[in-house]
Amino acid sequence: MSTSDNFYVDRFRNFVALKFQLYNSLFMSLPFQKIEKTGILLSLFQNYCEEEFAKGSSPVRIIEEFFKQREGFDSIQLQNDLLFRFVQYTERQVVLFDALEDAAFSKVNDMAGKGTLKQLEMQVAQNKSEHALGEKLKSFAVQPVLTAHPTQFYPEEVLGIIRDLSKALQHNDTVLVNTYLQQLGKTPFFKQEKPSPYDEAVRLVWFLENVFYDACANIMVSLKRSFPDIVNVYNPVVRMGFWPGGDRDGNPFVNSDATWKVALALRGGILKCYYLQLRRLRRRLTFKGVEELLVALESKLYENVFIPDRQTSISKEELLDTMYQVRKIVVERHDGLFLHLVDNLIFKIHIFGLYFAVLDIRQDSSIHKKLFTELERLSLVPSGYGEMGEEEKISWLTANAKEVNGISFGEATLDDTMASMRMMKNVQMMNGEVGCNRYIISHATSPLDIMQVYALFLMSGWQRETLAVDIVPLIETIEDLKQAGAIMEALYRNGTYRKHLEQRGNTQVVMLGFSDGSKDGGYLMGNWSIYKAKETLSAVSKQFGISVIFFDGRGGPPARGGGKTHRFYAGQGKNIACREIQLTVQGQTISSNFGTVESAQYNLEQLVHAGIANELFTEKESTLSADDEQLLQEIADNSFIAYSRLKAHPRFMDYLLEISPLRFYSDTNIGSRPTKRGSGKMTMDDLRAIPFVASWSQLKQNVTGFYGVGTALQKAEAAGQLGRLQDLYKSSLFFRALIDNCEMALQKCFLTLTAHLRDSERFGAFWQMIADEYELTVQYILKLTGHQHLMEAYEVERMSVTMREKIILPLLTIQQYAMARIREIESSTLSDVSEGVYGKLVTRCSFGIINAARNSA
Repeated sequence: MSTSDNFYVDRFRNFVALKFQLYNSLFMSLPFQKIEKTGILLSLFQNYCEEEFAKGSSPVRIIEEFFKQREGFDSIQLQNDLLFRFVQYTERQVVLFDALEDAAFSKVNDMAGKGTLKQLEMQVAQNKSEHALGEKLKSFAVQPVLTAHPTQFYPEEVLGIIRDLSKALQHNDTVLVNTYLQQLGKTPFFKQEKPSPYDEAVRLVWFLENVFYDACANIMVSLKRSFPDIVNVYNPVVRMGFWPGGDRDGNPFVNSDATWKVALALRGGILKCYYLQLRRLRRRLTFKGVEELLVALESKLYENVFIPDRQTSISKEELLDTMYQVRKIVVERHDGLFLHLVDNLIFKIHIFGLYFAVLDIRQDSSIHKKLFTELERLSLVPSGYGEMGEEEKISWLTANAKEVNGISFGEATLDDTMASMRMMKNVQMMNGEVGCNRYIISHATSPLDIMQVYALFLMSGWQRETLAVDIVPLIETIEDLKQAGAIMEALYRNGTYRKHLEQRGNTQVVMLGFSDGSKDGGYLMGNWSIYKAKETLSAVSKQFGISVIFFDGRGGPPARGGGKTHRFYAGQGKNIACREIQLTVQGQTISSNFGTVESAQYNLEQLVHAGIANELFTEKESTLSADDEQLLQEIADNSFIAYSRLKAHPRFMDYLLEISPLRFYSDTNIGSRPTKRGSGKMTMDDLRAIPFVASWSQLKQNVTGFYGVGTALQKAEAAGQLGRLQDLYKSSLFFRALIDNCEMALQKCFLTLTAHLRDSERFGAFWQMIADEYELTVQYILKLTGHQHLMEAYEVERMSVTMREKIILPLLTIQQYAMARIREIESSTLSDVSEGVYGKLVTRCSFGIINAARNSA
């Protein structure tokens, strides 16, 4: 470990670990029944769990023996009451730890170090790359897209307490910390009802208003300060995207009314931000010639924000025109006093316009197919359309699609799909074209999927010449990723679609799904397939003169494309287009990585730096060679074989449903979207990636983050290729990021929790498969990296993971105990009212377990 690493490790110990021990004592004042006894017993229980797991005891035995050794817990009800109190206590300990890490963020991270704009400034100066940077910044942007995927287990009230608690901790205000902890004790974590799509949108608008509004502008200000002659405000380097209220895929609760309400909320949110900043600006700009302009603009913003029936027309151009007039007067007449405050607001208007974030619309391709079945029934497409070949269908659509009016399909989802396309035009008229100009097609598997959507827009009233919408295929499964290049080449060759692309600036956005890719093919194959798809799509697009932009559907954990995301972008090499970095940011990741202005700016800088550095400073030699790619293809293939064998095991789904908390995921009420697509018995095809990954995470068997890696590396060694992989780990940023993320998944495993299953007649063999692969992967990862232990290169993060896992050990034990009791009850012929109690225990434990992991869902 370097001196710098030691410095930050010591700071973590002092500002997080030590403070956690000190402030933990304040939990004795939480307003829970018998709280003092609960705290003492929880400490004893945690130690007892550690000791007994080390001896090989099962969760059921641990809890039974713990209660046998304590007086006053003779009945099951008394025992369960204490377990629920343990859950309440522990999940609030997790909150304290989160708040401490947030408070210490700038102390345990190098805010001017690797991957920051400060490093970029030094690299540009050293390499004399000012001109190259200027060219890059003409079109480059980072666009995080906030989604309402159900991975946020903190309700908004608790997130608010975490933010306030973090500030109190920064100032060492013990009295205020104690007050917030008492508030935390009275604040429920569990919601009785699921949120509506609009509720989800409002929660995320809060982050736009209170975090990204300043963080995005700070990045532009920093770039302008460092490179005053290069940075162009007309192309903001950071902008935001938004899915709540627009993402219909598998969510029947999202409709056009919800979309319109969300568009209004986004517009209202940004105008409110401008209004409040303008009021603050007026306190400084009290100069002659300036105040009149600001008062008039403030009045107009006030009417738009606070008096709905008196809204007047306002445009981005009007806002900018006024602010540039103000700027000119400040420079020419008032010596540039407070000019930086004026520029800050100008930057924000360029970044956010009147839309705040681009509202995407998404729907599954199966719904579009169903629409065309209905259109055929209504004789709006030729009879026999469904029997036509793909090329024949595309030929008819490109020649004959035209507006259809006054039709109803008799099914809300189908009617809404058409209505959503018309709605996009209304949103553009209100918030500007950029405010809602992308339509994403989930499970896009052929050119027809894209051309049918193009035709539906024409049928919805759009004109070919003025269709201001980017049609974005979302490609997800391993097989579809292999066909991605062929799909897009066919579209580029289609004259009608090519003309549409010309109208859209010869730019094509392609979305790639990491979550379903890993669910389908396992960790290595999922990531490698996306890498290869990007490489192929980059080459095909370049051949046809199209600028391709990749939009990555990433989640929080490594298994869903999360982890150290910026390192993947920094290591893509020269063969993958990187005009922009677009990626989804979901639930947990929003609050943990972008929960404060400080952390958001730091993590946005990492992405900005990665995208720029990959093009400006990456040596051609660091791009994977053909031999390197062949080697990685071989280990991906071998890992896929191993993972497929696990998925094909007859006990795979039974294990998830009976051992993991999967079937209770929907009971958490954290999102509006159902856990699976369709109805009926749960299958792998219908199961969504989020609950799938989160269930393995709660089992502490992060299968989707490591399974098959050990087998693949072992086979590589047998073929004499391990040395080459060791060299590749040192030279390739991409491969190193891939392995480092796998280490994180392994570090968060705790197979001892379920080790008792090795003796199970039903699940013993299946559990052993997972355990063997885990041990094999740890062994070969350490051999590959040369490290003594996992996450050795990220010591601060390893310490954080270790502390978090220790805090939630009681929850893991209780959850598995409850699952075991449910299995016992279900296997008997007698009904037992306590089954519902155990189900609630499972659900309640999920909150603390998922929250502690920060990126496990």
